[in-house]
Amino acid sequence: MELFFNPFDNLVCILLGISLTVWFTLLLVFIIVPAIFGVSFGIRRLYMKTLLKLFEWATLRIERGAKENNHHLYKPYSNAIIAKEPTSLEEEINEIRRSGSNRELNSAPEFEMSDIFYFARRGVASIMDDEVTKRFSAEELESWNLLTRSNNNFHYISLRLTVLWGLGLLIRYGLLLPLRVTLAFTGVGLLVFLTCVIGLLPNGRLKNVLSQKVHLMCYRICVRALTAIITYHDSENKPKNGGLCVANHTSPIDVIILASDGCYAMVGQIHGGLMGVIQRSMVKACPHIWFERSEVKDRHLVAKRLSDHVEDKSKLPILIFPEGTCINNTSVMMFKKGSFEIDATVYPVAIKYDPRFGDAFWNSSKFGMVNYLLRMMSSWAIVCSVWYLPPMSREEGEDAVQFANRVKAAIARQGGLVDLLWDGGLKRGKVKDTFKEEQQKLYSKMLVGTQEDRSRS
Repeated sequence: MELFFNPFDNLVCILLGISLTVWFTLLLVFIIVPAIFGVSFGIRRLYMKTLLKLFEWATLRIERGAKENNHHLYKPYSNAIIAKEPTSLEEEINEIRRSGSNRELNSAPEFEMSDIFYFARRGVASIMDDEVTKRFSAEELESWNLLTRSNNNFHYISLRLTVLWGLGLLIRYGLLLPLRVTLAFTGVGLLVFLTCVIGLLPNGRLKNVLSQKVHLMCYRICVRALTAIITYHDSENKPKNGGLCVANHTSPIDVIILASDGCYAMVGQIHGGLMGVIQRSMVKACPHIWFERSEVKDRHLVAKRLSDHVEDKSKLPILIFPEGTCINNTSVMMFKKGSFEIDATVYPVAIKYDPRFGDAFWNSSKFGMVNYLLRMMSSWAIVCSVWYLPPMSREEGEDAVQFANRVKAAIARQGGLVDLLWDGGLKRGKVKDTFKEEQQKLYSKMLVGTQEDRSRS
């Protein structure tokens, strides 16, 4: 039997081998090696500046095309909350009664049908300007960033702009996505392999140093897999061993953003699948805190394990997101008090993403993890700023809730976010009956109190 070799096939194999060699050489030289030593060539920042100029040009073309075609430009809603003068329930009901029958509450303490209009008006106002629900959806952009998903009202403006959008689509999915997927697998693969190897070493200084170097290197590779451009501010306030690092929560990549600039002990529930493999390998090299599903709801057990960790000043600071869910980076919602009941120094961190390059918010009720990561890796870039705030401690006479609110306010103020009192758990659950009962008690107390004051007089 004779074998026939096609010279063309040999040429294709040679070219393919050369291409792969060049590809991985570029990855090694320009991405992996700089990640190991924590240096940057400034390519990503140059890329960001180029994108900004491109977005400005595209926006001008859209506005010009809209004017020529007499199209109405869609203006997205603003997530900013308009400050209103606070008024009490009694003042508002008095106003309604005066406008209706010229009778005030003081002269008629009993229930009146017109009082219903107060609660109806508050209900309609809550629906029209809902402070909570819109925090769980991606914010609209004032300008288009050449991503179809960032402008729901995109339509044909000009041939030049459409060609540019198509070229961007080809670059993002044909070039950037394969590169980023390769880097992601490289970073995660090295993290699993190297932490397992380090886990074989005896506990001591050498193991801790190697573990920190490996974690930093792998997280920096993962950051490059997102083309993340991060600006860190006030590094002198970075969390120290034996403390709690507390940050606002927008996305699962918050962990990568922070861990690429410092090492932390992670806290979370044990998972299965790939995530479980990563967790089991990481805990071999570093004392992370993982809980079984049945243990998560045991507050005393969770608090004890966290307290035992922070008491050992040789252990890494614990990274916690006390909101308990992802918010769309326009606001900070209620911090769970459990983390602030621990006697430890709290290091607040504010994270603010720039949505012009890609929306980092994870809407878990709409996108699964794989779908979300695909959207992140097919975006232009992830650009964010991180502020390390001065450490804070619980003051004398201050309970855990007050301390949590004080830390939350500091994070919101530094990150330019709206400080909300609402629980992020409303993302998946209904409003608690206690909120309704509170309004009922206020109204009842108002009537009863007025009657008592009248009887005394």
